[in-house]
Amino acid sequence: MRTLALAGILLIFQVSALAQSLSDLQQQKENAAKEIEMTSRLLNQVQQKEKASLNGLQLLNNNINQRNTIISNLTSEIKLYQEFIQNNNLVVEMLTEDLEKMKAEYAQLIRLAYLSRNAGNQLLFLLSADNFNQAYRRLLYMRRYTQFRNNQAAIMKTLQQLLNEKAENLENLKATRQQLLAETQNERQKLAREKNQQSREIQKLKNQQQDLRQKLQQQRSIEQQLEREIQRMIEEEARKNREAGEPAYALTPEQLLVGENFEQNKQRLPWPVERGVITERFGIHRHPVLENVQIRNNGINISTEPGSKVRAVFNGEVSRVFGISGGNSAVIIRHGNFLTVYSNLLEVTVKKGEKVTVRQNIGTVYTDFEDGNKSVLKFQIWKENQKLNPEEWIGR
Repeated sequence: MRTLALAGILLIFQVSALAQSLSDLQQQKENAAKEIEMTSRLLNQVQQKEKASLNGLQLLNNNINQRNTIISNLTSEIKLYQEFIQNNNLVVEMLTEDLEKMKAEYAQLIRLAYLSRNAGNQLLFLLSADNFNQAYRRLLYMRRYTQFRNNQAAIMKTLQQLLNEKAENLENLKATRQQLLAETQNERQKLAREKNQQSREIQKLKNQQQDLRQKLQQQRSIEQQLEREIQRMIEEEARKNREAGEPAYALTPEQLLVGENFEQNKQRLPWPVERGVITERFGIHRHPVLENVQIRNNGINISTEPGSKVRAVFNGEVSRVFGISGGNSAVIIRHGNFLTVYSNLLEVTVKKGEKVTVRQNIGTVYTDFEDGNKSVLKFQIWKENQKLNPEEWIGR
């Protein structure tokens, strides 16, 4: 029965590995689907305006990226199911081979039992022993033989039940794999439509290059104003510390504790808006339309719905509330030696020096109804004068 034991081990290992891998893939697929749902809702709002917009293109690009994630995960799921089907086929072959061998052995046992079915023959077999010890051993043999024959029958029954279950399981696995193939095909069709729409939007926007360059220059000016204000605030606080005879970035015990807690919550901070999608990422990257033009973002841009409330991502103290020429209002919150920056706000509901708590509303995102109903929060995280990637801090 070594084959049966090996089959059992193979099944246990395969089921465990498949379950974990499938769980991870399905979670990623579910997250991508939720983001597509949110992005599509924002796209519908943007597309109420006939004019093509950069924000609309960025939302569409995000949809395409998430759609590719879903297709990739579906492909991985199909591979896992195919591997599981192959291993199940191997187990079925092993079990079938075992069962056939046992049937042959059992048939031989039955023939022997038939030949010795007469009670008189069994008694004669005992009485023909040379001595009492030999007779006793023959009696034990007969009992063990009967027990062995019964055990063989029970094992054969269990094997047959297991084979029936595996056959049914194989059919279910094949049906699931077929369903995943159909789902993949459906997602590929959606992706093709989105790529066609993307090409049309890019072509429309290329006809607006002068307007795009002006907006990019305006955006750079806003970013520079914001960065200068952050640096000014940091320098002012450092100067005050030095004048008090303390290190430039000295913190109170309370600020130190807040900073440590902030850092311990890396990758677990809540989003600064309740619902949204990232449409521009941290760092330097290529402009989605203008050739040979790069964009530098000190944080991330989160597209959300008109009227969305902005929330503090952690406990802290408001260090600055100020306006930016052409860029609406901004709020800087200090969390120990960390800063979070929220800009492009229409309204601000906090003031300098105010203590805030995690998820507390601090304002409302500005909506540009003339530019495709665009509602974008610009969010940054700094560790003193070092810029950090917010995607590495907020929850997935």
